[in-house]
Amino acid sequence: MLTMYGIIAPLVLVWTVLRLRRAPQDRALWSLCGLITGWTLAFPFGRAADAGAGLLGTTPMVSRLIEHSLDIVSMHGLICFYLYSALEEREAGRRARLYGVPLALTFVVLVAAALSTPEGVGTRDHRVTSVAVFYIAADAYLVFAFSRAWFWNRCYARGAGPRLRRGLQIAAIGMIAFALANTLYIVAVVLHWTGGDDASTNLDTAGAASTSLGWFAAVFLMLPGVVLFLAGVTYPAAAMRVMALRVWWRHLLHYRRLKPLWSALHELFPENVLPRVPMSAWRNALNPRAVHRRYYRRAIECRDGLVRISPYINPSQTDADRGALSDAELSHRLRHALRAHESGELASAHAVAVAVPPNPSLEADVRELIVLADALRTADPNGEP
Repeated sequence: MLTMYGIIAPLVLVWTVLRLRRAPQDRALWSLCGLITGWTLAFPFGRAADAGAGLLGTTPMVSRLIEHSLDIVSMHGLICFYLYSALEEREAGRRARLYGVPLALTFVVLVAAALSTPEGVGTRDHRVTSVAVFYIAADAYLVFAFSRAWFWNRCYARGAGPRLRRGLQIAAIGMIAFALANTLYIVAVVLHWTGGDDASTNLDTAGAASTSLGWFAAVFLMLPGVVLFLAGVTYPAAAMRVMALRVWWRHLLHYRRLKPLWSALHELFPENVLPRVPMSAWRNALNPRAVHRRYYRRAIECRDGLVRISPYINPSQTDADRGALSDAELSHRLRHALRAHESGELASAHAVAVAVPPNPSLEADVRELIVLADALRTADPNGEP
């Protein structure tokens, strides 16, 4: 779970920074970026302190101080994210400054407790009063911050759209897990502080209880809460990306299914090819938008080709009543028309409606073209008229 957290947090940070580049004036997004940045930077300091070492030349206790300082600043960023999302900017700024008071007081307590801890004392030796105060202060602030963020989350979710509201609900579950985990951490620290024995040597009842509570909070609440919260805040954008991917995949499939019809018409009317923007083959292959361009271009070229070949199709077979002509019969008539045009036969000078949907739209038009292309493919697997 720790490895997952160490991977997910930087990825979410990159996603947040990319969004921030598009909306540099969005204070809520700046707050979210601060939250994820704090979590990402705190992770290596916490891992170093867990191993009884310092990071960047610091002592283990100073690394622990940096970790928790970044954590509480991140939590203030979380509160600000919801404030700027739910309130008018001036009111949100005023409330953010008020919420900065408990943040500053907590930071002072953390610094004082860390500096008063004797050298050589383990960063998790809760029997030492300064270490116990350090953790109680940090966890108490985290409980406060998550509680306030959860409240503003609920306020913001009331007026949000379905996708955003679902993401906020997922994030709210993560925040509840966070708050419960930190509450259990406080209880565990108090039990260990008053228990007397070191949990790593001779466990007494209080030491064993504190160890069990801490393990339960970390495994079943804290780390899953991190994952749920990050999933919640990224859910709206991720859902949009999934929808965009579905559209991209559908356009790719439709582009390929139109090939028999496009190939048959392109052979007779190569001049119908729309002009293309010069682009390298690699860039064209790797650019996701290229699929959409090729899809729209092929659909338009197919429709243009059908308009030009339609005079060779018997108008009586292409009424507005689409059900009067089966797909197989239409494909047969089209193949006959293609051969007639290729042989130089004369035809009516008037274009007629071919494979026109009852409700005109691009997607409906493409569906009709695909039906005709599939019929051509079924009649001749090689796609040759």
